[in-house]
Amino acid sequence: MMIKKVFVIGGGASGMMAAIAAARNGHRVELYEKNEKLGKKLYITGKGRCNLTNACDRDTLFDNIVSNNKFFYHAYSELSNYDTIDFFERLGLPLKVERGDRVFPISDKSSDVIAALKKELERLGVAINLGCEVSDIIIKDGAFSAIRLKPGNRTVSGDAVIIATGGLSYPVTGSTGDGYEFARSIGHTVTKLTPSLVPLIVSEPFVKELEGLSLRNIRVNVMSGQNSIFSDFGELMFTRNGLSGPVILSASSYILPHLEKDKELIVSIDLKPALTEKQLDLRVLRDFEEFKNKQFKNSLERLLPNKLIDVIIRLCLINPDKRVNSITAGERAALVKLLKNFNFNITGLGGFNQAVITKGGVNVKEINPSTMESKLACGVYFAGEVLDLDALTGGFNLQIAWSSAYLAGSSIK
Repeated sequence: MMIKKVFVIGGGASGMMAAIAAARNGHRVELYEKNEKLGKKLYITGKGRCNLTNACDRDTLFDNIVSNNKFFYHAYSELSNYDTIDFFERLGLPLKVERGDRVFPISDKSSDVIAALKKELERLGVAINLGCEVSDIIIKDGAFSAIRLKPGNRTVSGDAVIIATGGLSYPVTGSTGDGYEFARSIGHTVTKLTPSLVPLIVSEPFVKELEGLSLRNIRVNVMSGQNSIFSDFGELMFTRNGLSGPVILSASSYILPHLEKDKELIVSIDLKPALTEKQLDLRVLRDFEEFKNKQFKNSLERLLPNKLIDVIIRLCLINPDKRVNSITAGERAALVKLLKNFNFNITGLGGFNQAVITKGGVNVKEINPSTMESKLACGVYFAGEVLDLDALTGGFNLQIAWSSAYLAGSSIK
């Protein structure tokens, strides 16, 4: 096999994996990263713990890929989530599986993931160019020819290039859409770019009182009129102007297409999903029996977090000073209904500065799914978030990055 000179643009998750795969294939690899260090976005992934994949079965994984999951089949067959776990453990990074099959380093440090990748890059002799920005991709006669660098417009010739520049999410980490411009300059189309896996903005003013409160084991149902567009069980957190947390971020992927065309979008939180309304009514009744001589405002401590009690009391319209033994069955029914349907009106989504990923990207119809090579220019490959591929939270988006990058790097023959 003829050794080729391969450029990788981007030193994030997909860029480092692509460089490793190409170098393991025997090529001379040069990685270009405009930041001062590798893995800047990877460092903050999973709140700094790095949820690097998910240990679920294949069908579950594909169910969690929201856009163009069929395109991802070949990349997954080259590097599955199980292969990814094995890959990192062979690099000397011990892993663990947590709730929801989420995979983390045992150390809970994303820096250890980056260090393991960097060590392998160095072992393979990959030339790592930090603080070095690529300004242009040069194509001649339908094939990749060279890259142009900033500053000075210096050109460097090579045989292939892998564009792994990420999307537009968390722009402070360097994700400023460079890859989309490279793609357009070659003739590729880029689908509509929107922030995804973002917090929800709601209209209810009392949400400010709940800021910082986290709720576990709740069910969220997003309604457009009478139609449910998303439903899931998990964890959420209240922010100053809305809702966040894993289940809410996943919901945002499905809300986006409805936000502009639907007049009313409601997120309904079931605070006690393990109980039916009848069972919850019996539970409330037991508490009321125990606290029958207390005021209503002092009777919900076992049922709800303290920060939530005042809001629930106001919304259920029961006099907070009323004695529990004088609360009517109708009032109790209203309380139960509220606990099973704690509703908020959605007015918008967070922006790219809050988005975990970018929805949209390089049109996958113009990419060979068996190699990640451009159908428009030979020797140009794409990997990771720059593509129109996205998934829900839980390590699925990083799996897209690892698999697509591994395939791109391995496909350069």
